[in-house]
Amino acid sequence: MANDKICVYVFKRKGRKNYEAEFLDPRTGRKRRRSLGTPNKREADRLAGRLEKELRDGQWKATRRVKWKEFRERYETEGLLGRAEATLAAFRTSANRLQEFMNPGTIQVLTTEEINRFSSRLLMDGLSKYTVASYLRQLKAALRWSVRQGLLQECPYIEMPKGTSRGKAKGRAISLEEFERMLAKTASVVGKDHANSWKFLLKGLWLSGLRLGEALTLSWDDPKTICIDTSGKFPMLQIPAAAEKGAKDRVLPMAPEFAEFLNDVPESDRTGLVFNLSWRRNSGKLARVDVVSPKIAEIGHKANVKVSDEKCASAHDLRRSFGARWANRVKPHVLQQMMRHEDIQTTMTYYVKVEADTMAEAIWSAYNEIPGRDHQTPTALSQEHPQQEQTGPAAP
Repeated sequence: MANDKICVYVFKRKGRKNYEAEFLDPRTGRKRRRSLGTPNKREADRLAGRLEKELRDGQWKATRRVKWKEFRERYETEGLLGRAEATLAAFRTSANRLQEFMNPGTIQVLTTEEINRFSSRLLMDGLSKYTVASYLRQLKAALRWSVRQGLLQECPYIEMPKGTSRGKAKGRAISLEEFERMLAKTASVVGKDHANSWKFLLKGLWLSGLRLGEALTLSWDDPKTICIDTSGKFPMLQIPAAAEKGAKDRVLPMAPEFAEFLNDVPESDRTGLVFNLSWRRNSGKLARVDVVSPKIAEIGHKANVKVSDEKCASAHDLRRSFGARWANRVKPHVLQQMMRHEDIQTTMTYYVKVEADTMAEAIWSAYNEIPGRDHQTPTALSQEHPQQEQTGPAAP
C-alpha cells in the first residue's frame, strides 16, 4: 500500500466516551479501529497524527488491549519480582489511588492527558506535591516496564509537580519536643485502645532508623524477613536482600538506643513481629505500609509538626531524625551503613550540614590547642572592621 494512501480517521461512536481511530492496516489491507483513550478532540487528533506517521514510516504494530487488572497482577508478580517489599507496597498504594479516581479498563487509556488529570485531582484533594510525585514515579516505572514487555507501544509523558526533584529532601529531622507531641496525639488518631502499639512503633522508628516497610516486617525470630539477632557480642539486624531497598543480604549493628528499647520487652513476648499493630479495622493480617503511613502522617498533622511549608511529619521524617542525631556521633562511612544508603553521596547530600558542623568543631578545637592561643571558639565572624586594608596578596 502506498504511503500517500495511508490516512487515519478520527470519530466518536454514540454512547462512547473516547474518540477512536479508523485506518487500513498497511500489512493486511484490513480495516482496523482502535481507541485513542481520550474524550478530548484536540488530543485525539494529535494521537491520530502520530499513529498516521507510524503507519507511513512502517513502525506501527498492533498490540492487544491489555486489561488494567491483568497488567497490574503481572507487574506485581513479574516486574517487581525480587524487589523490596517497600517497593511493592509503594506501587500498590499508587495503583489503588489510580483505580479509585480513574478505574481504567485497559492500560491503553492511560494517556498523558488522563495521567495529568489524575495528578491534578490528587493535588486538589490536598495531597502534597511530594506524595503525588511519588505516585507518578511508581506509575511511570510500571508503564515503562509494559513497553519493554510489548504490552504498550510507548510510555505516556508524565510531568512531575514542580519543585519535587530528587536532589532535595522532602522533610527534615524533627526535635525531641516535636516527637513527644506526636506521641501525645497518637490516641486521638488511632483510638485509646490501640495507642500503645502505635506509640511503640513510633518510638521504634525514632530509635532504629528503619524504613516503615522494614519496621512493619521486623521479626524477633523469622530469618526470611528482617530479623533481630542477639547470638553474638552485640545485637544485630539480619537483613535479607528481598526485605530492603538496597536489595543486598546484610548483617548490621543495631543502634544501642534501639537495642536498649527492645531489651525492655519481656522475653516471653519476643516472638513473631516486633511491631504488632492493632487498630480499629485490623483483621489480624500483617500491617501494610499504605495503611500505616497515612495514619502516621495524620498524627504529625494533629501534632502540628511541620517539616516543610506543605508537609507535616511522616514516618520517614523519624528516620531522618535518627540520621541527623547519629551524624553528630559517627563518621560518614559509618552513618552510610547505619542508614543503608547505597551511595555515600546520598549520606553526604542529606546530612552534609551536620557533618560540616562536626568538622568545624574539631578544627576549632585543634586550633585552640595551639600554645599561646586563647581557648575560645568564636560563634560568628567579627563585624567591627568589615573593610580592613589588605597588606599582602589575597589567600588562595
